[in-house]
Amino acid sequence: MIVAFSVSPSGTPSPEGAGVQQHAEDGSVHDAVAAAVQVVRESGLPNRTSSMFTEIEGEWDEVMGVVKAAVEAVAPYGSRISLVLKADIRPGRTGELDGKIERLEQALENR
Repeated sequence: MIVAFSVSPSGTPSPEGAGVQQHAEDGSVHDAVAAAVQVVRESGLPNRTSSMFTEIEGEWDEVMGVVKAAVEAVAPYGSRISLVLKADIRPGRTGELDGKIERLEQALENR
């Protein structure tokens, strides 16, 4: 499966997050997002991060475990966490993180 997700904090940092900066002066939450992306990258699962979402590919339990850990990594940055998640569940398929893009590019070339 492939999961595309976005996670961000709001509210005031939790007590365990004392000392973390909740938002940059421009309202950015890049430090919190960096904590989540670090979890994803350290998972060893195929992944890709864009300006809006992080995509991760693997089996259901391992992907959802990484998403949960990413949410937990953001928790110290706010009293509330927003999680947006979209999943493409295709049992028996692997390599789709790149495969879907390759098929799209091929279709565009054939137009």
